[in-house]
Amino acid sequence: MCYEADAAPPVFTPATHALAETADLTLTSADGMALGAFLARPEHPAGPGVLVLPDNKGLSDFYRRTAVRLAEQGFPALVVDYYGRTAGAEPKDRAPEFGELPNLLPHLLALTPEGLDADLAAGIDRLRALGAAEVVALGFCFGGRQAFRTAAPRFGLAGAVGFYGYPDTINGAPGPTQLAAGLSAPILAFWGGADEHIPPSAVAAFDAALTGAGCEHEFMTFPQAPHNYFELTAVQHRDAARESWIRLLGFLSERTTRRTSGGQP
Repeated sequence: MCYEADAAPPVFTPATHALAETADLTLTSADGMALGAFLARPEHPAGPGVLVLPDNKGLSDFYRRTAVRLAEQGFPALVVDYYGRTAGAEPKDRAPEFGELPNLLPHLLALTPEGLDADLAAGIDRLRALGAAEVVALGFCFGGRQAFRTAAPRFGLAGAVGFYGYPDTINGAPGPTQLAAGLSAPILAFWGGADEHIPPSAVAAFDAALTGAGCEHEFMTFPQAPHNYFELTAVQHRDAARESWIRLLGFLSERTTRRTSGGQP
């Protein structure tokens, strides 16, 4: 579990772009299932589209606000929900208790790699339909784990960014470390050195696997930061959150620069 219902992303940079649209959407996955989503779009995009992948509670206000923050910097952002197949395509209609582990667990266990891939692809397709020539995935916790997976060529992304996404196996299911040989898009990963859920050994193993696979990557670890340090009220970790935000914006801008200069993402 990552962010509570009242959590909010920190604010470090003033808005530089006016918003053209913020809206809850319903997308259709490749298998015909409906899923909830949220779009924040600047009037004049100045970089790649961002596919925002939430923690395991699904689409919440934290991620709507994160999408708005990105759009205010010129990056169209679309958040997708994971639970359209089992909990319906309207995240706002769910009871507050949905995010509590005993209630969430049946829905979480029902997720499959194939279903997740289809839903992520629906979000990527919508960003491209809106004019995003390049797309980058950005995920937190469970979403960070999924963001690392999107570095596989089948998604065609310009990069993937993960905040504290667990990289190793879970209940026998392979994680990004085990899948590293098939990852190729550049990866940016943020880790909390005081994260009780992700040991340094797991981070080191993922780093080694990506290096062995020849996948471009950058890891930033903040020694005193916990699992969910990127949050408005975590004032004692504000410097780590600020540095992460600035580096994230730089990574997104680099994807724009590479494309306009003729380089490869």
